[in-house]
Amino acid sequence: MIRVVAFDLMDTVVRDPYRDALRAATGLSLDELFARRPPGAYPALERDELAESDYWSSFATCGIAVDADAFHRTRLAGTTWLPGMAELLDGLDGVVVRATASNYPRWIDGLAGTLLAGRFERVLASCHLGVRKPAAGFYTALLGALDVGADEVLFVDDREENVTGARELGIAAHRYRDADGVRAFLAEHGVRPGDVSPDGAGST
Repeated sequence: MIRVVAFDLMDTVVRDPYRDALRAATGLSLDELFARRPPGAYPALERDELAESDYWSSFATCGIAVDADAFHRTRLAGTTWLPGMAELLDGLDGVVVRATASNYPRWIDGLAGTLLAGRFERVLASCHLGVRKPAAGFYTALLGALDVGADEVLFVDDREENVTGARELGIAAHRYRDADGVRAFLAEHGVRPGDVSPDGAGST
């Protein structure tokens, strides 16, 4: 029996504004920024191995000036629901436990109390689990945190390598393309969200 549906967050449930935020914070093109930024710093931030202040300091050591306030203003403004996903999550209320399963820094804790509030029972990410997808340890830590077996979870992600990683652990997984595809995947596994209108009210 499926007890949990776990969703990647960025570009699966909401739009990922990270690149726009980096441009706003540095004034650099992505090509230049990615050529100069410190390798490995962002994955370490996502695993909670690096404090945010140290993350920005690592840019300074590479000669990149960062306006962290501009970064976060752009990040928050650009984190918006993808079409149909808020309604899908609303329809799952009371049907299964709704969980996030993202590679993301501690910034997700702020989203948990704002944008994601009321649509997820569990907000989990690499910063909480100490490991990033698609490493097997991410999925085993996720199952442990949720206290479920692999056959009790469905997983949705926009990246094929992350979907493959979940499947290798015995978790049924779907590569996100749109909300209709997610609905079809859920239905294949016996999970049917209720019909919810865009304003969040159940249809009659």
